[in-house]
Amino acid sequence: MQFMLTEGAAVDEISPVQLDMRVGKIVEIGKHPDADALYVSKIDVGEEHPRTIVSGLAQLIPQADLDGRLVVVLCNLKPAKMRGVESQGMVMCASVEEPRSVEPLDPPPGSAVGERVFVDGYASGAAAERLNPKKKIWEKLQVDMRMSADCVAEWQGSSLMTPQGVVRCKSLRGAAIK
Repeated sequence: MQFMLTEGAAVDEISPVQLDMRVGKIVEIGKHPDADALYVSKIDVGEEHPRTIVSGLAQLIPQADLDGRLVVVLCNLKPAKMRGVESQGMVMCASVEEPRSVEPLDPPPGSAVGERVFVDGYASGAAAERLNPKKKIWEKLQVDMRMSADCVAEWQGSSLMTPQGVVRCKSLRGAAIK
């Protein structure tokens, strides 16, 4: 959907449909060679090869708790180098600052690797191939992403889900999703 300004320029509506969120499986994980706070993971998101994803979780979540688990991955961020290693996405987590705590989002049981994660009511439409960093689409949508009182991931009160059910975290009620 587009809105027209009086000058005739089109402005794209920012919508969670633009986010390419998928169920991923961490198939390999290790410490970043140059940063104690970072992990370098290979995550299968249903493509020909696993994606390399750098995450700042090394001082927050034990490596063994992440190895082999299903996670939610934001796949259409612009690749970014983190301490010399290119990251091709982001592991989505519930996060609180005080006391500092982070939990990866949990896809519902029965979810398949590569399956799309969508916001309830926003399942139709194709995600953007790559989010334009100048438009700050992720940043504008992220401010309205939170965990509910029942630990369900939500955007503006609508659940993040797959066809198998809702996406959750273990215990961080009301936490921001980052």
